[in-house]
Amino acid sequence: MVVNTITEAKAHLSALIARVERGEEVVIKRGGRPVAVLHRYTEDIRPLEPGALCGRITVAEDFDDLPPDISAAFGADR
Repeated sequence: MVVNTITEAKAHLSALIARVERGEEVVIKRGGRPVAVLHRYTEDIRPLEPGALCGRITVAEDFDDLPPDISAAFGADR
């Protein structure tokens, strides 16, 4: 489906979304030129893979050490 103006798209957004949910693609034009396409959202769900980043991430040796001024502000230097 082609919508000829953005005003028309705004006025009929709910109906356009319903058409997209049914699998239709909606092209929105401005000044006679296509500027946007509405299509159904599909989520790319991949199962989590434990250890997928193993060997690709490193943590600095001093990661848990606070700078002296921040340590003093939290009272951790006592």
